[in-house]
Amino acid sequence: QVQLVESGGGLVQPGGSLRLSCAASGFTGDHGAIGWFRQAPGKEREAVACISSSDDMLYYAASVTGRFTISRDNDKNTVYLQMNSLKPEDTAVYYCAADLRGGAGYVCNSIPDYWGQGTQVTVSS
Repeated sequence: QVQLVESGGGLVQPGGSLRLSCAASGFTGDHGAIGWFRQAPGKEREAVACISSSDDMLYYAASVTGRFTISRDNDKNTVYLQMNSLKPEDTAVYYCAADLRGGAGYVCNSIPDYWGQGTQVTVSS
């Protein structure tokens, strides 16, 4: 059974940085991808970044390209989202999600099968 647990959210000032972590259990091997999604109040959920399990292919939303970096540590079964130059519009609940059916592009453009509980990120002065 796949379980995803997020951590690292919090309050940060505009221009600041945060690193989110997603500890994944039951999701190993070379299939599928893990990604980060977010949902702000009153807005639809959107994909932020995804990383494939097999070849480290990456996908980023245009709104975060150049500011956010997704990476993973296979030894720890953990995926990270490094967020720099944060803006108030980055405020949202961030979710880790995973799917075995495809790579980064597929997962970030679909509704993944597995989801974490979410972690709040607030960017405010």
